Amino acid sequence: MVIIYYVIFVTVLYFGILCFSYKDIFTIRRRAEYSSFKSLAGSDVVPPISLLVPAYNEELTIIENVKCLMTLNYPAYEVIVVNDGSTDKTIQVLIKEFGLLPVQNPIFRGTIRCEQVRGVYHNPDYPFLYLIDKNNGGKADSLNAGINFSHFPLISSIDADSLLEKDALIRMARMYLENPEETVAIGGDVRIANGCKIENGAVKDVSLPRKIWPMFQSIEYLKAFLGGRIGWSSLNGLIIVSGAFGVFKKEAVIAVGGYRDGYPGEDMNIIIKLHRYMLENKKKYRIAFCPEAVCWTQAPDTYQIISNQRKRWGRGNLKNMLENGNMMFRPKYKTMGMLTMPYNIFFEALNPYFRITGLLALVGYVMLDMTAWPVLVIFGLLNFLSGYLLSVGALILEEIAFRRYPKPSDLVKMLAFSALKFVGYHQLGVLWRVQGHIQFMRKNNSWGTMTRQSWEEPKAEEAA
Repeated sequence: MVIIYYVIFVTVLYFGILCFSYKDIFTIRRRAEYSSFKSLAGSDVVPPISLLVPAYNEELTIIENVKCLMTLNYPAYEVIVVNDGSTDKTIQVLIKEFGLLPVQNPIFRGTIRCEQVRGVYHNPDYPFLYLIDKNNGGKADSLNAGINFSHFPLISSIDADSLLEKDALIRMARMYLENPEETVAIGGDVRIANGCKIENGAVKDVSLPRKIWPMFQSIEYLKAFLGGRIGWSSLNGLIIVSGAFGVFKKEAVIAVGGYRDGYPGEDMNIIIKLHRYMLENKKKYRIAFCPEAVCWTQAPDTYQIISNQRKRWGRGNLKNMLENGNMMFRPKYKTMGMLTMPYNIFFEALNPYFRITGLLALVGYVMLDMTAWPVLVIFGLLNFLSGYLLSVGALILEEIAFRRYPKPSDLVKMLAFSALKFVGYHQLGVLWRVQGHIQFMRKNNSWGTMTRQSWEEPKAEEAA
């Protein structure tokens, strides 16, 4: 009976968060169609932003990424690429493409600890592009180095395999300017670029992925970002701003000691630290989500790569929950303590174990004639139906506000994969999370083998 109550409770909670997303979606739609962001593109009231791009073995995608970032519709910003001790030609292709030269005696303004910086490169012909070369220390360490060097009051973390839409940053700025005193972080929407046509660092033709693994992830991302993060943001209980694209108030990030080094999950950790710091110091704040600000990213397209990624996410999630579990059920942490942390501990970190033990218990009841097998079938069907409706709910949000996939065949394909993901892919997700937890217990802190694929070439090469 415990597993039945657990499933009912988590399903009600999922639909509750989805309802909060629906509550805000029509406001978001009006904001996406027309907003003052258009007039802000040339305004001097928009705060300048430092875009931080950690790069480790990104020679296949880094040039397109930088070209994209250098053509955004934003009045004042800088692009700081941080080469994290790459073993491929990342630094060489950047130096050659943009004619970068060593900077003598570069000035670092921040004091966050990071690995040794070997050099800074710049070309006056590209006045707002900088390249930092440093010893390998991981993504969090690279972001900390970028913060130390950055010149502006807002910072934005951008993955090196991601491309921003031209108006993404100005949409973020519009949301920030609604309440600049209280806004400490804003997350952007992340979409899967696999299958899209890319030209000169921009998505020219939006299309769904043709391979099965990225297609499943497209559905997964829609559910997580539109069905989940809009709702959590409205409650000021957002626990993660994707490392692929987020904007932060630099002084707040410095106040909490920068990004946590040495372990995956730095994007979740920095948000938890910001919540904790603001609440413990009794400061009014908000951590928002801007779904109309879109970042396109490459998704893993093989079993090995996606399994490595999800195990890493599992390790990071578990470590964050263990480190911050003392926030749970403490009223002084408000939404974070009373809802977000319990949700993530019981329904994210521990979810695989409830599912596995629950399924085994139900099968055992049937085999011991303690219940009839139709009960097991009905339970499975209801579980599938509730999960499918949540995915469909996210697709409806997409159709209401954005319609980035306008072809009727795209909608049919998304509906079909929303159902197919429960036959194998969903179960693999449970397995990968458990394996990630096992790796954590074994103190496996590796990033895992990943790949990058050129935006224009189908051939893939390995990168760590």
